[in-house]
Amino acid sequence: MGMFSRINDIVQANINAMLDKAEDPEKIIRLIIQEMEETLVEVRTDAARYIAQQKTLARHIDAAKKEVDGWQHKAQIAMNNDKESLAKAALMEKQKYVVKLTSLEEQEGHLADSIEKIQGDTARLNTKLAEAKAKQKTLVQRKNSAQTRLKVKQADHESKIDDAMTRFENYEQRIDHLEAQVDAYDLTKSSEATSLQAEFDAMQADETIERELAELKKSKVA
Repeated sequence: MGMFSRINDIVQANINAMLDKAEDPEKIIRLIIQEMEETLVEVRTDAARYIAQQKTLARHIDAAKKEVDGWQHKAQIAMNNDKESLAKAALMEKQKYVVKLTSLEEQEGHLADSIEKIQGDTARLNTKLAEAKAKQKTLVQRKNSAQTRLKVKQADHESKIDDAMTRFENYEQRIDHLEAQVDAYDLTKSSEATSLQAEFDAMQADETIERELAELKKSKVA
């Protein structure tokens, strides 16, 4: 792809449309910016080369003009001295430099057009690059904002879960307390029943002892 064609494609590209279609807009905008920056480096390199060529052409043109003027002057001197053949030879030599000068000036014109086009394209590329960087900044801000909002939502959700767990634990503690009261009541009731049974058992034991004691007394009397 030619440099100018490549620049035109970049400048004509619809950044918003490319980002809308992309699965990862942030990655795409980075690639777009990278492509533009690399193209700008190439454009500057070409511009430097063209300017160097322009300076070289300017020196060659200046030299060719001097040759044209020099051979014209020599032809005039020869004619002033009635040396027509020498004057003709000088004019023929002059004509060679006229042709060369015309060619050099045409090259200089084309080169000037190319430099002017590069300057215009460089300005357009810089504008497009600024647009892309602004778009990248917006994307980064939107991403950071979304991440912040997500963290807030997650923190709020986690807080609600923690509150729910706390309420559940409190509820469990209340149930534990109720169950402990029931167990304590059963324990107290059981202790009372055991104590009552012990009294009955003691009474029966006393009756048995008294009966046996009476039996012994009877045996002694006999």
